[in-house]
Amino acid sequence: MTTVELPAESAADATTATPLDTDVLRRFLDGRFADLKEQFRAQAPADLFGPTDHLGTREHRDLTRARLRELARWGGHERGFASRWGGGDSPGGQVAQFEMLGFGDASLMIKSGVQWGLFGGAVQALGTERHHAELLGPLLRLDLVGCFGMTETGHGSDVSSIGTTATYDPATQEFVVNTPDPSCRKDYIGGAAEDADVAVVFAQLRTGGQSHGVHAFVVPLRVDGVDAPGVWRGDDGRKMGLNGLDNGRLGFDHVRVPRTALLNRYADVAEDGTYSSPIASANSRFFTMLGALVKGRVSVSGGALSQTKVALEIALRYAQRRTQFKRPDGDGEVVLLDYLAHQRRLLVPLAATYALSFAQDDLMGEMDDLLRVQLAGDDPEPTRQRAFEAHAAALKVASTWHATRTIQTCREACGGNGFLADSRLPQLKADTDVFTTFEGDNTVLLQLVAKGLLTSYAQQFSDLDTLGMARLATRDFVATFAGRSPARSLVADVVEAGRVPDDLHDRAWQLRMLADRERHVTESLAKRMRRARQRPPEERFAAIDDLQDHLLLAGRAHTDRIVLEAFAAAIARCPDPAVAALLSKVCDLHALSVLEAEKGWFLEHRRMTTLRAKAITAAVNALCRELRPRTAELLDGFGTPRAWLGSSLVG
Repeated sequence: MTTVELPAESAADATTATPLDTDVLRRFLDGRFADLKEQFRAQAPADLFGPTDHLGTREHRDLTRARLRELARWGGHERGFASRWGGGDSPGGQVAQFEMLGFGDASLMIKSGVQWGLFGGAVQALGTERHHAELLGPLLRLDLVGCFGMTETGHGSDVSSIGTTATYDPATQEFVVNTPDPSCRKDYIGGAAEDADVAVVFAQLRTGGQSHGVHAFVVPLRVDGVDAPGVWRGDDGRKMGLNGLDNGRLGFDHVRVPRTALLNRYADVAEDGTYSSPIASANSRFFTMLGALVKGRVSVSGGALSQTKVALEIALRYAQRRTQFKRPDGDGEVVLLDYLAHQRRLLVPLAATYALSFAQDDLMGEMDDLLRVQLAGDDPEPTRQRAFEAHAAALKVASTWHATRTIQTCREACGGNGFLADSRLPQLKADTDVFTTFEGDNTVLLQLVAKGLLTSYAQQFSDLDTLGMARLATRDFVATFAGRSPARSLVADVVEAGRVPDDLHDRAWQLRMLADRERHVTESLAKRMRRARQRPPEERFAAIDDLQDHLLLAGRAHTDRIVLEAFAAAIARCPDPAVAALLSKVCDLHALSVLEAEKGWFLEHRRMTTLRAKAITAAVNALCRELRPRTAELLDGFGTPRAWLGSSLVG
């Protein structure tokens, strides 16, 4: 690896306002699973983190396969499974290890996620005792390598409409799995091209002449090392990134599997073909099955944040040392991070990364609680489960879009050196780009988040009595008048002009601004949606389609609010005053930068005056200046061993 020669880090990073123990900061940011993360840092095999950008596809796949076997021997992946099958009853612990793998080669992280998260997770969540006894032990040891066959070429996000069929034949007590046409082939499936011996295949279950919707089946792909009769597999070939992962395509020509191949936790087929399910509604059954697999979204969110932290650390440590342009007084050149524009480029996303990390930790705590119930053989309370699924979707969207934007910014912030493979930034960019697509396309997921908000809003109406409805109507009228009245805006101008700048750092005000935005957007969306659904059937689709921009705005507004709330709650429980004080400044930078980015909405709806908008921009600038000397501490909070960075830009 070529090393870029740079001067020592700027003296501005050597001084801090308040003495701070970065070990305390690191453990606090690590959250609920800090001990496991610290153990990983101390004990993870060093060769899991070597560079891979120089490898061809074959070499990279071979290395990833070898590293996965090393990881299986080392352990930790089994934590998310039931202890009676060799697991550790800790779904959160399993995801914490997945996050730590994100500091290294993303191909290994995703390869492990396919084997033990998607394939193993589907067997555990959707199967019953017979599947657990037969499959969990071998798949944990890598004696059985599997893949997860859901996505189809013609049905990416629309899982309920996939075309693969599994038709029950009572004469032989077998399901016949078939791909009716090329659009129904399974595609982009990790492990399908080479390594997988078996697949969990999602298909339309048919029995007795009736279709019962999408169900999951265990389908062997190889028998004694040879592709099973009727199984076709193809290789997706070279990709933008993640080339250590053997993504491929699967097709099935009337492949027969036994009746017991159905993962039957939520539905079963008797020997005579009789279908039964404890969930009467086909729609509820479908979403219950998908909800049982939501751990994948939590994992992708965490992995994206880990890769983002690596990129930020590379770019910021480079910016602390790299100089550009002479100082006017002639005393040397200016360090990059001393420029306000550079601070804005990198410190604002650094603050957002902290915010998302605390939100991710809250999400993992929710997931751990819910999936422990699942491991015990029970089902979580439905309302709580649905809320968690919406939360996971929102954070997956926020973290992966943040990764895409931030890694690109880091690349640009390092100039030509950031374009060199040795910087590692191109590999981070290439590997994480698809995170916005798999485990749910972000645009589709954000609409699901918004639809969840509408459901909650409708529930509020159903719970209100006559007096409550009247109060709600009054509140809505006042909010509408405040948003439209020029007189109200003039009063706001006068009042806000007299406010001191410290008001902008009032956490309650910051939270109230984002909560008010979410409420207003959701309420107005609910009204528009109600009117759209009242249109004649032939006009209804177009009317609802016209609301998609509003749906996406509602999803974003909700996500902005819950992320800031998570950050504020974390600061409130922080036991160390120095750490809490620093995090409070970081939280201010995050909150105010969000308000600055969304000031168009706040100005349009008269929730903010032009004077306040200008004051927010000034406050963001001031916070960047204030946090610039604390950059090294904040990076130390990530706890990334220097050897893991793998970049020529970091000394």
